Amino acid sequence: MGYENDFPMQQIVDKDGYFVREDYKNKITRDLVLTFYRHLIRVRAFDRKAKNLQRQGRIGTYAMFEGQEAAQVGSAMALKENDWMFPTYRDHAASITFGHSLPTIFAFWKGRVEGGVPPKGKQIVPPSVPIATQLPLAAGAAMAEKYKGTSNAVICYFGDGATSEGDFHEGMNFASVFKAPVVFFNQNNSYAISVPIEKQMNSKTIAQKSVAYAMPGIRIDGNDIFIVYFETLNALERARNGHGPTLIEAVTWRYGAHTTADDPTKYRNQEESEKRREFDPITRLEKFMKNYGYWDEEWVEQETKLIDEEINQAVVDMESMPNPNVSDLFDHIFAEPTWTIKEQKDAYLTHLRGEA
Repeated sequence: MGYENDFPMQQIVDKDGYFVREDYKNKITRDLVLTFYRHLIRVRAFDRKAKNLQRQGRIGTYAMFEGQEAAQVGSAMALKENDWMFPTYRDHAASITFGHSLPTIFAFWKGRVEGGVPPKGKQIVPPSVPIATQLPLAAGAAMAEKYKGTSNAVICYFGDGATSEGDFHEGMNFASVFKAPVVFFNQNNSYAISVPIEKQMNSKTIAQKSVAYAMPGIRIDGNDIFIVYFETLNALERARNGHGPTLIEAVTWRYGAHTTADDPTKYRNQEESEKRREFDPITRLEKFMKNYGYWDEEWVEQETKLIDEEINQAVVDMESMPNPNVSDLFDHIFAEPTWTIKEQKDAYLTHLRGEA
């Protein structure tokens, strides 16, 4: 019993790169396809570089997203310039696509305060590490835009594990009651760290959870960048037109560990993970491009080269950032430092000078 049959998987292009929905053919242009592809290979190259930097001790613990690129790139591309983005610690592909700089994201994983600062004019909230806390915040930001009378909308990312947290339900309920212009974008990669989805919920889909909050819900193939993009566009348009929130469940997969501090072989069959590469979002788009005449070997080689150069320069820029000022630990807590803060600062600086 349940609503799972009301939420079948939606798809535009199958794993072999062929249309399964003819009605979208006229909506897809060469520019759109090439932009999809460039973003996908750019964020995957970033992800692999970041993993290598962590292994070399040049950044801290890192959360990989390889396999989830289409879900993040496609949804981020649907946003308008002044929209809000509430990412998690695994959604830097979305942040990069929406305009965050590569050196800044690298800096985040090095523990630098600069890593949480979005580009000027971009409403990208620092990544949420505690699970699901961003959902009520996103609903609040959406309400603020509604009160201001703007057409700006909000996208809020979260994983399947977040649906087991109270903040998920609080954010969904608030947004529904007040018709907040927010899209709740779930990336269902089947595991909350090591807990498989069937052990954390009885519902067969996440999309069906929308029923309880009387909001539209849809379940999509998260490795099909076309369905991700167009359904996110639709949900954002509903939000802008005053019709409230939407829940999108994008079914996808992360190939790697939860983070570089995790060993997935302890809880997941890695052969199963490798089999999922049959559904890889980049491979699927490459097949589509070859099937429908969009593939250009020379262009791909050129873009790959430019991306490699950009990422290597981003590493140089990140590692060239001036060392942080220790005084900043104390100077930005209160507008006027209290006597206790001043005392702590003096004691710590004395300790660093070896005078303690």
